Amino acid sequence: MDRLNAGVLGGLLAGLVLLSAPATLALPTYRKQAAQLMHYDRDNPLWALDRRVVPCTFCHVKETGGAPWNPFGEAIRATFRADAEAGRHRKFPEVLQALLASEGDADKDGYADVLEVFARTLPGDPQSKPTDSVAQVRAAFDKAGGVKQYAPAKPQGVPQGK
Repeated sequence: MDRLNAGVLGGLLAGLVLLSAPATLALPTYRKQAAQLMHYDRDNPLWALDRRVVPCTFCHVKETGGAPWNPFGEAIRATFRADAEAGRHRKFPEVLQALLASEGDADKDGYADVLEVFARTLPGDPQSKPTDSVAQVRAAFDKAGGVKQYAPAKPQGVPQGK
């Protein structure tokens, strides 16, 4: 009887571990929001579990995240601070879109952050930049819809212009 109970208990624990694994491995909310806003979730059915979609080094110096932040992460933090000082309380997707629309170049590599996001390079790492020229990336970016393609999705049922 004890052996049977131990086997059942072991099976239940193993099942719980397997069921909780996707939640444990899933991207944090802000990374999910960034992946969706920047369309990095396309063409990858497991994007919410794939830490390569928006790696920690997108904003942080260390691969594990946390302080310190790279220049792009600092730009996001500065945008949040400026919002607070202006009395605005935008959510992460709006702050990220505003930062991208500002056409800044956080890592000073010659490519605007928005162009690096479009080209899927890291806007906070000067060693990570598109292989095409700025003019080529800009032309493809403009053809794809420009910065408007990074506008946060409007909630369903909200009339346009509100």
